[in-house]
Amino acid sequence: MRKIKGMHLFLSLILLVTGFILSFSYQRAQEEQKEAVKTNEWRKEDSLRSQILSLQKTNRELATDLKGLQQSVEMKENKLADQEEISSKLVEELKDLRMVVGNVKVKGEGVEVTLQDSSYIPEGENPNNYIVHEEHIRSVIDELHVSGAEAIAINGQRISHDTYIACVGPVISVDGNQYPAPFVITAIGNSSALVKSLNLYIIDKIVNDGVEVRVEQESMIEMEPFITEEG
Repeated sequence: MRKIKGMHLFLSLILLVTGFILSFSYQRAQEEQKEAVKTNEWRKEDSLRSQILSLQKTNRELATDLKGLQQSVEMKENKLADQEEISSKLVEELKDLRMVVGNVKVKGEGVEVTLQDSSYIPEGENPNNYIVHEEHIRSVIDELHVSGAEAIAINGQRISHDTYIACVGPVISVDGNQYPAPFVITAIGNSSALVKSLNLYIIDKIVNDGVEVRVEQESMIEMEPFITEEG
């Protein structure tokens, strides 16, 4: 009987030790699993952190490259804009020059100045003192040029920078073409400015010379070229 009890006690002790070992092993396995999970999570976090840092570095490099490209594009755009502005100015200057030399047809607002021999000559006076002379026509033309006229014509004939004007008795010769009075000088430009300048500096002087003068603003004047495109 005692032998059976001893066996029970021995078996109980073995089961107790075995249970303890199994419990310890389980706990140890759980702890190792938790450590492994923590290690994996740390590794994942470290990997993600490294990836984020790498992406941030790449983004900074791309941002620097983009800024450089934007500056390069801006410089090229500014250069192109400057070239276009220069080209536009050259075109306008060429257009103005062609208008001045008279080789293109032009139209626009302007003035019409009519110079007429005096209708009244006092008795005993020299009639030559009451007719339109070359200097009267030239003074009007010079003032129109100074006032910004873009194109000028005499009796419909366009004149240029080297037009020859001369009195030939009761008529005037414009580049060899003769015209009788009245002499109509038309000019394209700012009509208000042209009229103001003529009235301020020229008209009174011509009137005092015994010449009849009429100045009219025109909303539209057309002039044929002095030199044709073919010429």
